Amino acid sequence: MERFGQDYARLCAAAGAAPQEAVLRRLREPAAARGRLDLAAQSLSLQTCSALGRLLPGAAPFAALALGDCGLSEEGGTIRPVEVARSVRLLLHGLCSNTTVKSLDLKGNNLRTMGAEALGKLLRQNKSIRSLTLEWNSLGMWEEGFSFFCQGLRANNFLQHLDLRNNQINHQGAGELAMALTQNSSLQELDLRWNNVGLLGGRALLNCLHSNKTLKRLELAGNNVPGDILKAVEQALDHNQDREAILSEAQNQVNILSKEVLSLKDEKNKQFMDFVDTVDKQKEERARSEKMSAARVSQLQEALDEQYSIMNSLKTKLQMTEAALALSEQKVHNLGELLNAMKQEQNSLAECHFRELQQRKQEGADREGRLLHDLSAASEKNLLLRNQVDELERKCKVQQDQLFQVKQDLTNTTAELKLRAVEAEERLEMEKRRFKQSLEDMESLRVKEVDRMKQHMEASERSMHNRIQRLEAIRISLEEELSQVKAAALTERGQAEEELIKVRSQARLEEQQRLEHLEEKLRLMTESRDEAQNCCLKQKEMVAEAQAKAKQLSLYADGLRRRLDELQQDLDSKEEEKVTEVNKVKVELQEKIGHLEAERTAQDGLREKIAALERQLKALSSNHREALLDKEGEISLLLEKLRMKEAEISRMREEEAQRASFLQNAIMAYVQGSPLGTHGSRKQKQSDEALSGFFTIPAVALAVLMGSRYTFSIGRNSCTEGLRVQWCPYGDSRALAVVLQRVAVNGSSGQMMVNCAATT
Repeated sequence: MERFGQDYARLCAAAGAAPQEAVLRRLREPAAARGRLDLAAQSLSLQTCSALGRLLPGAAPFAALALGDCGLSEEGGTIRPVEVARSVRLLLHGLCSNTTVKSLDLKGNNLRTMGAEALGKLLRQNKSIRSLTLEWNSLGMWEEGFSFFCQGLRANNFLQHLDLRNNQINHQGAGELAMALTQNSSLQELDLRWNNVGLLGGRALLNCLHSNKTLKRLELAGNNVPGDILKAVEQALDHNQDREAILSEAQNQVNILSKEVLSLKDEKNKQFMDFVDTVDKQKEERARSEKMSAARVSQLQEALDEQYSIMNSLKTKLQMTEAALALSEQKVHNLGELLNAMKQEQNSLAECHFRELQQRKQEGADREGRLLHDLSAASEKNLLLRNQVDELERKCKVQQDQLFQVKQDLTNTTAELKLRAVEAEERLEMEKRRFKQSLEDMESLRVKEVDRMKQHMEASERSMHNRIQRLEAIRISLEEELSQVKAAALTERGQAEEELIKVRSQARLEEQQRLEHLEEKLRLMTESRDEAQNCCLKQKEMVAEAQAKAKQLSLYADGLRRRLDELQQDLDSKEEEKVTEVNKVKVELQEKIGHLEAERTAQDGLREKIAALERQLKALSSNHREALLDKEGEISLLLEKLRMKEAEISRMREEEAQRASFLQNAIMAYVQGSPLGTHGSRKQKQSDEALSGFFTIPAVALAVLMGSRYTFSIGRNSCTEGLRVQWCPYGDSRALAVVLQRVAVNGSSGQMMVNCAATT
């Protein structure tokens, strides 16, 4: 890591910029020495990004790189947007050819179009990154950039964990992501929480799970996805996990069987090599025995030549041996006794051989007992295997119950399950054909291996039989030679008896040497015969053991074949059950489709009614709008009339005010100009009432001033008779009332006497 920091400082100095102290400090931390470079929350300059991009290709000294919240936003920040795009491209371009970084963290950088394109290129070219964290970015804001990212994900087959939380991914982005997941075969965990996937995006992701069988975890919280789609996604993920477990178990079983087959092959090869070694040893022993027999024959020939020379010398000394004839006869008698003893020894040896044969037979019986014991153990093992098969059947029943539960759950799905069932059937058929093909290949290999071992055993048995026959022929020839030697010895003994009459002492010594030589020869021959018999017995034991092992292997292979047949029957039964379940599901789906079509027709009728009502509503709204326009026009006309009336009323008020002022002025002028009578009692009343007095107004002038708009009331007073006139203008809030209380009419002058009180 120190070398990496030095290279970083050197590249920054070459670019004319000082290295960032925060980066150097993080490179010196213990976490960096343990293989993790944490640059989170550090504002990286363009020169730092360029230096890191040049140092990252190849084998970097760390396996995890954290660049979260580093200010790589395309909206600006500490770096301008163009420089941001360059920095992101430089960093990710350096990671394209990196071979050591397994985990990359780019959360909180607000990456958009440029970042998405660079990430797509990284996913297409990098083959080492297993975990990629892109939380709190904006990759889904622009569809073109996110499509580049999805294309890179489609071409990547090494990424296992992808975090896309809070990336503003809509339903179109989710569709692109689903298309990428259909061809991706390595991603196992995908986090899409807190985006805007919606109903269409959830359906697209659910559809992609039909072809993607490696995704085990998919988080969709906070995406406005309906609950039924979430449940269907969970079921698909559970199905992927179950399928992965079944495949791993099948792969483990295949590996175990292959290991067993390899162990059997190794054991057979070892047995074959041991057998070849034993055959070679036997050949070497036979060669040694042949050499020894040839040496013995040469020794016997030399002994015979010596005997012939001795015979010639005895013929010359015949006359000298007559004196020792009695001793030679005694010696012959002793030799006869020795021969009898040798015969007894041969008989005892024969009995010993017989006892050994009996003992070997007993050992063979014991071996058969052991084989029977092994057979009983194999039968117990078979019982254990049957118990295991029963357990597997129980498991199959449990799985059948689970399948029944799944069938009940499948009743709530839609027509998309039909395609899923067809794909599952095709995959199952492919798996079935592949499993059958592997079973047939294993069976053919096992049959070929057994046939080869049988042929090899038959050839070895034939070679052993031929060798035993050759050894028997050698033994018979040796016995014939021994008999011939014995006959020659007897003839020589007769001649020696004639010759030993003369030379008893010399013949005695020579006969003793000869007898010792013959005894040695007989002992060597018996030893060779015992060795040959032992070799034959060993070879027979090896053949018997090989036959027993071959029988055990054949029994084990038969057990495996029966087990495979049972498993095949179970698979067939499960296949039939699955076909029946699929048929039931198809029938139920067809019924549901019929109900849905009926509901759709009903909905079409309702839509037509709604359209008709909407048309009526539009017509009513248009009519209502026209009526409103008409009413508004009438209201405007009425307002205009009201304004005109108000103007007219104001004008009339002004006119009335002018008339009132004119009347007041006229009355006041008249009052001031008219002679007043003596009225002592009325002066006190005039002081109490405002503007009151007696005056005379010409009737014509009063009528002109008041006009026809005033109302006159004629009443009668308790004291005097006269007219009471009250007038007020219509519509005037300020009423001017002139009350004529007392009126005196002068008939001669045509004038009225008025008692007037004016109030405002």
